Amino acid sequence: MDSILIKKYSNRRLYNTDISEYITLEDVSNLVKEGKKITVQDAKTEEDVTSYVLTQIVLEESKNNNALLPVSLLHLLIRYGDNVLNDFFSKHLQQTMNSYISQKSSFDDQFKKMLELGNDFSNMAQKTMGDLNPFSNFMDMFSKTEEKKEKK
Repeated sequence: MDSILIKKYSNRRLYNTDISEYITLEDVSNLVKEGKKITVQDAKTEEDVTSYVLTQIVLEESKNNNALLPVSLLHLLIRYGDNVLNDFFSKHLQQTMNSYISQKSSFDDQFKKMLELGNDFSNMAQKTMGDLNPFSNFMDMFSKTEEKKEKK
């Protein structure tokens, strides 16, 4: 998959070179949500600032929830910085997130199958119960008695 190059200017404006238009952080977020791979490059220095822009998007979106990470973890991030947690964030966090997404998807599929099976069973039970009239044998007994009387 080709990466969409976005240039970041010093005035914080973002320029999508793919469509030749200025875009917002929300537009970048939507591109990522659509499955597009983006690369953000500082327009002046040509430095790759993709991580910075994506982090900014995550932080902006977390404002609505008022908490992205637990306060205790934020304290550790500030206290130890890149030294201790860089390896965790660069390797283990991505693997953990991928595993979580895979497990969640699997669970969602299993739950959907269980609901469908339950729905099929419910329909089958209703049909079976409809065919079984608890009073049919009782009523048949009277109708057979009436038939015998009419024959006589």
